[in-house]
Amino acid sequence: MVEIVYILYLAITLGITIWVARTLSKNGVVFLIQCFGQNETLARSTNHLLVVGFYLVNIGFITLTLSLGQEPTTITGAMRFLSGKVGLAVIVLGAMHFFNMGAIAQFGRKVNGWLDDGRRAAVA
Repeated sequence: MVEIVYILYLAITLGITIWVARTLSKNGVVFLIQCFGQNETLARSTNHLLVVGFYLVNIGFITLTLSLGQEPTTITGAMRFLSGKVGLAVIVLGAMHFFNMGAIAQFGRKVNGWLDDGRRAAVA
């Protein structure tokens, strides 16, 4: 039974990670293009790097937490085990998303400032 619970944990959390990464990548590129002063190449490159980092951190977290906690011995214990581990993984995914959005927005404002300075210098 323990092996089945671990397989379920990996399948659920990796599935959620892939879904979230694809959703953020697909919808986030519009936000990044705006943040980077309509520079689509920079936005797409940054988007790809964010997705790679997202996968690395989340897959690392998911595999690391495999060894934490007491292995379940009952069906009820298995449900608690799964809900606790999946819930923690989802909270970490959400926290990473909000952290990334704040960092990108702040960095985007800096890039827009740099671009505005460059445009003003070119006009002058």
